[in-house]
Amino acid sequence: MAAAAREDKLRVGIACYPTYGGSGVLATELGLALAARGHEVHVFSYARPSRLAAYHEGVELHTVSVSSYPLFRYPPYDLALSTVMRRVMAERELDVLHVHYAVPHALCAYLARQMIPDCKTKIVTTMHGTDATVLGRDPSYGDVIRFGLENSDAVVCVSDWLGQQTRDIFGFDGDIHVMPNFVDRDVFRRRDGSTVREGLGVGNSKLIVHMSNFRPLKRALDTIEVLRRLPPELDAKLALVGDGPDLSLVRDAARRHGVCDQVRFLGEIDDVEEIVAAADVAFFPSESESFGLAPLEAQACGVPVVASRVGGLPEVVVHGETGLLEEVGDVDAMAAAVKSLLTDEKRAKAMGEAAERRVAELFSLDRSLQLHEALYRDLLSKS
Repeated sequence: MAAAAREDKLRVGIACYPTYGGSGVLATELGLALAARGHEVHVFSYARPSRLAAYHEGVELHTVSVSSYPLFRYPPYDLALSTVMRRVMAERELDVLHVHYAVPHALCAYLARQMIPDCKTKIVTTMHGTDATVLGRDPSYGDVIRFGLENSDAVVCVSDWLGQQTRDIFGFDGDIHVMPNFVDRDVFRRRDGSTVREGLGVGNSKLIVHMSNFRPLKRALDTIEVLRRLPPELDAKLALVGDGPDLSLVRDAARRHGVCDQVRFLGEIDDVEEIVAAADVAFFPSESESFGLAPLEAQACGVPVVASRVGGLPEVVVHGETGLLEEVGDVDAMAAAVKSLLTDEKRAKAMGEAAERRVAELFSLDRSLQLHEALYRDLLSKS
């Protein structure tokens, strides 16, 4: 059956990393939403993505394994991924292969399609941030990423800021579709957090939450710097959600500054929405963010955000309306911002409510799903 003729049901492949970061979360949630709409979805990754349950109707996971061979100093994951993509593309006649994070997924998709004579599968590449801003500036990857973008049928960026970065860094002059990250408001919503707070042992204390993959660019150490600048009478507690290379440094800093009893190290958890909704303030001091999925999730729960004024974050958090933005690394200003929200409950409540309304209007799952479906069908109509 011709791909363009199957307008009632799309066959979509999604390639992503399985880690706790935003690109994998977005890709997985998109796949689940497409499946819920009756589309056939195939997910490609080297492990089960963190938000993909063991079984979900309409979603098939294709894990990529790499053989250990003495000749290879580095296992050739990209070639193994291309092989799996090619097999599924051919067997299931995929309409669209949507790859999230350019390296190596965009190139793998291109190679897989080249291996199939007269292949009609459309390739969509979504840039999520560091695949442009970090890897794009690396001589080892820049030219390859540019090739992947130029050989995609559509390029998507998650913010206007990232779209401009993609043009500037790669000299890319093709069309860029800006599709912001989204949040499932049936999951991330305002709720009673008393049970969660009791479980965390915070009681009536003020609770600050930070979620990240604890890479250096998230500046997670600043969470401890801000916490120790808050006055003792606030009785503030800090919940840290996630894992990554800087987590041990954060633990050391908490011990060094004597605030261990104020910090809850929660690691990677499945029901992160329960923790977020129980917080009074969400804090994100990143030095670079192409969008900011975690701040968006917090706002969907009616939690005001304090974050860095950087990258795409001003497109997510409206300063003075849904949260407060300060300059990267200015922990004194950030501590003052956090304190102001923890001490002015009326202002914090108003910001949280404004954040909920804005998320519902601009960043809902339904809106994003409609944009993606429209893009896919537009590409197929041009076959």
